[in-house]
Amino acid sequence: MLAVLGESNETRSSSTDVKEKSESDRLVDGMDFGELCNEFECLSSPAVESTARQLARDILELREGNRALGSYSVSVKYKDPIRTFTGREKYKRPLWATGALENPSVTVQDMVMLSTSTLSIKWTLRGKPKNPIFALGGDLILRVNSQFILNQISGQVIEHEEFWDVSSSSALAQGYFWISRRLFSAIESGKDTVNAAKDITSGFSTEKEKMDVYPDPLGDPTKFFQRDDGFMRDAYQIALFLAIIYFVVQFLRQTV
Repeated sequence: MLAVLGESNETRSSSTDVKEKSESDRLVDGMDFGELCNEFECLSSPAVESTARQLARDILELREGNRALGSYSVSVKYKDPIRTFTGREKYKRPLWATGALENPSVTVQDMVMLSTSTLSIKWTLRGKPKNPIFALGGDLILRVNSQFILNQISGQVIEHEEFWDVSSSSALAQGYFWISRRLFSAIESGKDTVNAAKDITSGFSTEKEKMDVYPDPLGDPTKFFQRDDGFMRDAYQIALFLAIIYFVVQFLRQTV
């Protein structure tokens, strides 16, 4: 799953080496989470440490559908230089890296708790663009600073922001990154819009069903009636007809 680089203390992900699982555990086990509790008070929760470890593993292994969603709050807020969204369900979607790069790999340079609730993970993504033209520019090297704000009680991520640096890549690779990433974000935003429209439509349908059928006004709980919408349709048509007449009159006054 993962492999350790011999010449440094960085950890690189790979899809061929099955030994890396223990190495990724060793990396996060070596983290200093500070003193969560002293003899007077607890500054944070052990759940924060557990979440930090899981987030590091998700990054190292480039997890997609099997990402640990429990690490995120239901209404987590995500932000990067191009895209923002709310809701942990969106973390189930495919990653940009696995779709845009050949054999992407990850190395982690730094992982530290900036405070009792803020985690920073600095890591580098490397891979060759799948587009043969942009691949002429060599590997894309993306340096990422992921910052997570964690709920100190539940340990869940409530805010996630990423900062990107592609300055170590060639101009061609940089162009590929921004073009493909913007396209990816546009597609994901389109999915968000479709899902939101479905939710709204579903809500209207449910509300209409509740309004269309109502109990017997005489008090018999076993009898229900369906409301006749004919009167409301007639009222809407009359209102529309009057509005058209009004606008025509106003137009004639302006032109005469």
